[in-house]
Amino acid sequence: MNSRDILIWLNSINMNSNTIEKLEEYFGDFHLLWEASADVINKISFLSEYSKAILVKYKDKHYYEDYRSKVEKSGAKIITIFDVNYPRHLKNIYNPPKVIYIKGSLEIKDEISIAIVGARKATAYGKWVAEKFAKELAGLGITIVSGLARGIDTKAHEGALITKGRTIAVLGNGIDSVYPKANKTLFEKIQNNGAIITEYPLGVQPLPYNFPMRNRIISGLSLGVLVVEASEKSGSLITAQIALEQGREVFAIPGNINSIYSKGTNLLIKDGAKLVTDVDDIIEEITLLKDRVKAKRVKEISCLNLGKDEIKIVECIKEYPKHCDEISYQTGLDIIKVNSILTILELKGIVKQLPRKIFQLTNL
Repeated sequence: MNSRDILIWLNSINMNSNTIEKLEEYFGDFHLLWEASADVINKISFLSEYSKAILVKYKDKHYYEDYRSKVEKSGAKIITIFDVNYPRHLKNIYNPPKVIYIKGSLEIKDEISIAIVGARKATAYGKWVAEKFAKELAGLGITIVSGLARGIDTKAHEGALITKGRTIAVLGNGIDSVYPKANKTLFEKIQNNGAIITEYPLGVQPLPYNFPMRNRIISGLSLGVLVVEASEKSGSLITAQIALEQGREVFAIPGNINSIYSKGTNLLIKDGAKLVTDVDDIIEEITLLKDRVKAKRVKEISCLNLGKDEIKIVECIKEYPKHCDEISYQTGLDIIKVNSILTILELKGIVKQLPRKIFQLTNL
C-alpha cells in the first residue's frame, strides 16, 4: 500500500477531503495511518465514533483490492491529487477533491471551459438560452461544464454535444449510478465527447448535502460560471458564490422581474455579476477564452481561399481591432484599396466594422 493507495482507500470509505487532510496532518505520513492500531485510531479527537469504527473495520488490504476491482468493472478510472493528470485548475482551489472518478476522458483543452448552471425547474426560455450558449461556446472550442441535473444543466450538456463539442458532467453521487435516471442516455453520450466525474466513491447516493460540495468542483474546473436561471435560494447561487471565492468570473442572464426563476440571476447582476446577452460578453472578460477563440478563428480563415492582399489585412488585424488608416499604414496598401478589401471581407463574414471605422475579425 503506497500513499496513493491509502488515499483511494480513505475515499472508498467516504472520508471527505477535509477529513483526509486532517488525517494526513495528524499522522504526518499516510503509511503511519495504515499501520496505526485500533487504540491509536480511537484516540483521534476530530473523528466521530462512527468514522473511527469505519477506519478500523475497513483497514484491510483485501477490502481495498476488492474495491479497486469494482471500480475497474464499473468502467471508471481513478485520478488522485498525487497524479500528473489531475486537472490543473481544480488543484488550485480551496479544499480540492483528493480523489476523482472518471468515465470518458479529461483533456488539456478542457482547461478552457465555462460552467453553465441554473434551475432544475427551468422555463422554456431558460432551456433555450442554456442550449444556445452551450452550442455557441462549444462551437468555439470551449468545454462546457455542468451538473447533469434536470433543466438548465441538461440543456447545457445537450447544447455542447449538438455541435460535437466537449462537455463535463460533475455528479453528486457515485459514478456507478445515474441521477436523474432520465439522463441515462445523456450520461452515456457525454463519455464519448467529454467526461463524467465525481469525488464520491461507488455506492454513494445523490443525497441533498452532496450537491453543495459537488458545486465547488463545477466552478473549480472552469474559468467562469454562467448562471442562466435561479431562484433566490438556488444551488446555482451557491455555485456562483464559490466561483467568486475561487477567483472565477461570474456571469448571469437577466430575466423577467416577475419570474421566480430570474430573481437569483437578477440579484447576481445587482451584486456585480456581469450581465450577459451573447457569448462575446463572456469571451471578452477572460483572456484565455479570447486567445482560444482567436487561434481557432485565424486557423479557420487560413483555410479559406483568400487573395494576397486579403491575407495581409487579416494578418494585420488578427491581434486586435485597428482603424482603416492604421491598416493602410501597416500593410502598405492604398487606403482606397484597403476600404474596398475590407468591404469584401465583411461580405464574406471574415471581418466586422466597429464604430469609427475600426475593424476586427468576426467572433473575436
